[in-house]
Amino acid sequence: MVGHFQEFEDEYLETMYEFHEKEPLGLVRTGDLAGRLNVSPASATEMVQRLASRGYLEYIPYKGVRLTEQGLQHGQKMKRRHRLAEVLLDILPYEGNAHETACRLEHAIDDDMEVALSRLIGPQTTDPSGRPIPAPTDDISQRLQIRGHSVSIDVVEEGITGSVVAMLLPMPALDALREHNLGIGSTVARNASALLLEDGTELPMSKEWLKCIFVNVA
Repeated sequence: MVGHFQEFEDEYLETMYEFHEKEPLGLVRTGDLAGRLNVSPASATEMVQRLASRGYLEYIPYKGVRLTEQGLQHGQKMKRRHRLAEVLLDILPYEGNAHETACRLEHAIDDDMEVALSRLIGPQTTDPSGRPIPAPTDDISQRLQIRGHSVSIDVVEEGITGSVVAMLLPMPALDALREHNLGIGSTVARNASALLLEDGTELPMSKEWLKCIFVNVA
């Protein structure tokens, strides 16, 4: 039950972050918060008071509630993880309800996974619906600065090399690429319609497949 309760707290702070995106300094009425979360006003008030007692929210009775700096960081982190999860599901591609699945995934993403997803997805700034992906919090940002970022080979300028860090392709495709000694750590580049291997081999490849191969660039 503790884990589930933590998820409820995360949902409140993430939802408060959504209000913050629209009006950074505005007060949110508990009734509006309850409506967004589909809970009773009494339940919302109880949770708001709990989160306020822990320093995540500033609660002004009869007026509304806003995020504290601590709450803002937590809400930003949860919203970032949700939208990173939606980008990942879009890359796979995932045929289910991406939003609902991302809602579940975000609670399973810890700092290490957020760093890995951030490096995999690279500097992308919007999710598949065009909503902005919040910037990483300072602790994550510091870890991301340790080495270069990863991006899809599809967006790397032609002739620029990168080291393969992920290939999100079906197993038959991966097996075929391994026959050409292409795998994690391989150095590759691309032209308009082919992947270029370090030995000069050109592998004709669709744009969809190029989007699924991620490389680290300097």
